[in-house]
Amino acid sequence: MINLEQVKLLETKVAKAVDYVGRVTGENAALIKNEAEMQSKLEAMQKRIDELEALIMRFREEQGEIEDGILAALDRLSRFEEEMEKSLKGKGSGGKSAAAKTSAKAAVKPAAAAPGEASPSGGETCFEIPDAAGSDIIDPLGEDPEDALNDTADPPEGDGELDIF
Repeated sequence: MINLEQVKLLETKVAKAVDYVGRVTGENAALIKNEAEMQSKLEAMQKRIDELEALIMRFREEQGEIEDGILAALDRLSRFEEEMEKSLKGKGSGGKSAAAKTSAKAAVKPAAAAPGEASPSGGETCFEIPDAAGSDIIDPLGEDPEDALNDTADPPEGDGELDIF
């Protein structure tokens, strides 16, 4: 026979089971909601990854175009240098005095690098800068370039900063 104590014990166990099922159901609902949120975040992140990959591809294409442009500009510069060399070699005879010819050629004549030696610019030729002394270059202000280089005037007084305005 069943006594009152056993019925009360059964009631307590049923109440605990109902509470447990309710709690587990709530947790399950929270997990399902969390899973849906995580899925939407995953989709948003995947979309962002796709956008970034497209951006990277566009940057790579633009970088290739930039490199091609730089190479084309370098090629044009090389052709210009070659034309300048040809032009200067073709002007070897003219009505100028020998000193003027030498001075003019020294001002713009490219100097070939020694055989087996690269020029400072990495190409085959580089331009020489003529010495100020002994050259026929005229200063537009009428001043002697050596005087400008050897100017020992006191610097302007102030706080050491340049006034540019």
